[in-house]
Amino acid sequence: MKKKFWLAVALTAVALGAQAQANDTMAKVKAAGKVVMGTRESSAPLAYTLGNNQFTGYHVELCQRILKSVFPGVPVEYVAVTSANRIPLVQNGTVDIECGSTTNNETRQKDVSFALTTYVTEVRTAVKASSGIKSVADLNGKTVATTTGTTSVALLRKNKRAQGIQFKEVYGKDHADSFLLLESGRADAFVMDDNILAGLIAGSKSPKDFKIVGETLNVEPIAIMVRKDDPKFKAAVDDYIRKAMKDGELKLLYAKWFEKPIPPKNTSVNLPMGKILTDLVKNPNDKPAEAFNQQ
Repeated sequence: MKKKFWLAVALTAVALGAQAQANDTMAKVKAAGKVVMGTRESSAPLAYTLGNNQFTGYHVELCQRILKSVFPGVPVEYVAVTSANRIPLVQNGTVDIECGSTTNNETRQKDVSFALTTYVTEVRTAVKASSGIKSVADLNGKTVATTTGTTSVALLRKNKRAQGIQFKEVYGKDHADSFLLLESGRADAFVMDDNILAGLIAGSKSPKDFKIVGETLNVEPIAIMVRKDDPKFKAAVDDYIRKAMKDGELKLLYAKWFEKPIPPKNTSVNLPMGKILTDLVKNPNDKPAEAFNQQ
């Protein structure tokens, strides 16, 4: 009986030790000899692909700078993640840091941690310019697209302006697929973060055929995501971001990706830094979306 007891104790200790190791990103990267960045394929200008496993964007470049500072000389491996799998891949250690377009909210904070907020978006609606849709009320009887694993349609349904509105939901596997639903006429509207909508419109075949309309459904703080219960790595990421904000580096990076022509088509999304993010640069925090949307 005693042998079984001590064996159980030993196995528990091993399991706890393995879990601690898994949550220690610094140790994991050192042991692996590489750091793995999870990023997005169609979340321009925050994170997107140029093909051939080349990723770029505002959050990709910011993370590249962070990782170079925290892990000098360590190669970065890139893994494309989706709205549906990004949190599990951070949790299980497949990726060490997620640099895409993830909203920091209270529900997600139960599973992962978020760095200081580095972008703030407003959830709005993209439509064809010829559609006549100008507000949430105009979506009655329409087909609304969004991306699997995101909260946009749920936010639309909860919005007081949508009370009594009936619409059909369709889902794209990623943001590019959702925009294709709108572009091809299979959806009348695409509800998503305004920066993603602007990026997709700017990169489309005919940007003038689309516009962003309607009321703001939610204000969402977007942040870099890391594993939960790894305060050492989160602190290292936050320290770099805080310094980049203080030194003006973040504002320059923002201007590069949101106000100037970006690849591959050398078009600009034309989204100057808003008041909320401007204030956050002066007073950084990692508060969830709920704190930004208190009535």
